[in-house]
Amino acid sequence: MTILDHLVVLLSVISICILPQISASSSPVLESSCPFDFKYVLKLPWDSSSCQKDSIRNTKELGESSNCCQTLKSLYGVAFAEYLKQMSLFRLPDLQTSVSCLLDFQEMLSFLKLPENLTSLCFQASQFVNTTDVCAGIQTEADWSSVLGLDTSLETGCSQDLTDLTACDSCVIAGFKVQTRLMSVDGNHTHSKGCFYYTILYAAGKVNKFGPKSNGALSCIFGLPLNLKKDAKKWALVFGSTGGGFAVVATILLISFVLSGSNWPKRERVSEIFSVSDQDLEENALLNWRPKTDTFWFSSEDLEKATNFFSSKNFIGQGQSGVVYKGKLPDGTMIAVKNIVDSDFQGEFDFYREVEIISVLKHRNLVPLRGCSVSSGDAYSERESQKYLVYDYMPNGNLHDHLFPLRNGKFRYGKKPMTWPQRKSIILDVANALAYLHYGVKPPIYHRDIKPTNILLDSSMRARVADFGLAKQGQESISNFTTRIAGTHGYLAPEYAMYGQLTEKSDVYSFGMVILEIMCGRKALDLSESTFLITDWAWPSVKDGKIEHVLDASLLEDEGYGGKRYPKVIMERFVKIGILCSHLMVALRPTISDALKMLEGDIEVPVIPDRPLYANNNMFNSTYRREGI
Repeated sequence: MTILDHLVVLLSVISICILPQISASSSPVLESSCPFDFKYVLKLPWDSSSCQKDSIRNTKELGESSNCCQTLKSLYGVAFAEYLKQMSLFRLPDLQTSVSCLLDFQEMLSFLKLPENLTSLCFQASQFVNTTDVCAGIQTEADWSSVLGLDTSLETGCSQDLTDLTACDSCVIAGFKVQTRLMSVDGNHTHSKGCFYYTILYAAGKVNKFGPKSNGALSCIFGLPLNLKKDAKKWALVFGSTGGGFAVVATILLISFVLSGSNWPKRERVSEIFSVSDQDLEENALLNWRPKTDTFWFSSEDLEKATNFFSSKNFIGQGQSGVVYKGKLPDGTMIAVKNIVDSDFQGEFDFYREVEIISVLKHRNLVPLRGCSVSSGDAYSERESQKYLVYDYMPNGNLHDHLFPLRNGKFRYGKKPMTWPQRKSIILDVANALAYLHYGVKPPIYHRDIKPTNILLDSSMRARVADFGLAKQGQESISNFTTRIAGTHGYLAPEYAMYGQLTEKSDVYSFGMVILEIMCGRKALDLSESTFLITDWAWPSVKDGKIEHVLDASLLEDEGYGGKRYPKVIMERFVKIGILCSHLMVALRPTISDALKMLEGDIEVPVIPDRPLYANNNMFNSTYRREGI
């Protein structure tokens, strides 16, 4: 029996034992039948593929943050919005009613031939029950009005057809304004998610004139994946709109608000990414593992000789998951050796990931993996096993060292800043690399850490994307949620940093920040004096047509490459594309494919929208101050 079955039996026993003792004059017992009509579950065009039996390896391992549970929570939220619309109540009256609703909801899912225990795995009935400890003491619509008044920004921002992306963006802005007002009344920062959850229900149930079951509300407010035959790509974009948008905010808040007391898994299972069994992981069988490809294996002795025993003189740099040294093989070939350094989120998992991913990737703009090495530990000397990845050596270092001068004002690889042709070539190279990762391999690969230090330059100054220690393989057209947020301050897409939603657009955001760094000569994020985010700085000037205010001064010199003035109109196009790629709203970012076409001039660059009003919201600024990101 499931937990819900046990709970129903317990409630039945209580009613049998206690109710006969209640006198006829006592207050009537609350109706326990569910007030929700779940027939919409069978009628709405929602995508149930993530919950199909053939998509779930083992329902017992179905995590609350899985795609299936995310979808079901969004779908379940529609019923609450309808309930608010009809009864003016935000939550259910008691536990027995909540249990009844979950049983009814599961019955509808069973009609669709979905697993019988989904609701017991994805929901906790107790956290749908009415309480004042959610947001500003609100329980009813009357409470909402007494706190905010009758006229809020939601009425004007969320009443229209939200299938239009501009209308959706307006609704998002209105939502943040209302949440801010609610929080100022509540005063308890832990209620932030609860307040936004109520804002979502109110926007869908009371404000939107098309109702919570409309396609616009389902996609923009609830973030429910839809199967729409017409304009499917558009809806995929709307579902992905999260950088402050309702779409994933609704989904994530349903998780946090409804299931806030649960313990989430701390790590992803590497066996879900690669064909490594749980037993192998439990037995720590790293030394018995070998990649499936013909990757060359080096001995640790060979690598020690090549790097002069990892001499500090051969130190190149440090990435997310290891320290890199320059080396020279006996035949004279120059190599780069990364010594994987274990930490809380790195080590064996990243080693498996990086070898398996890189060893099968073949693209001119990716750093090729030459081989790897694993040395056994020594129990007597307490020497731990060592893991190494061996790459081709890139003689011109990384992009960061060419963009930003040292303290003495000089550049590590030359006395002059990079030329426009070099910058243009590097931007196109990185775009081509990302296009290959997103579309050229199955399933697609999300790099998750695109930044200048991970963009290496070969002898011809052609860019090569490196460091796949944080890369993640995903499913096409499906957003991935993860409790492991990894990356670098300033380059993390807001929806990924704040809510854990990973899509191909997460890499596009990072790419946009890199474009702006290359074109402007300023770092994406600077906390040395005050918080400086390059998009906040560049966006207004570009909108006002003052491109010369943001371009690197060296690009504005009269005498450029070959004695000719640099083409400012093309450079302006690149800056605009950088701004579009780093838009807070996922739906308004181009795909990397479209970004590449814009860069190459094959399609026109859309008009740059106004900077979202919520761009300076503390929610976004705090993203870059969180520890452990």
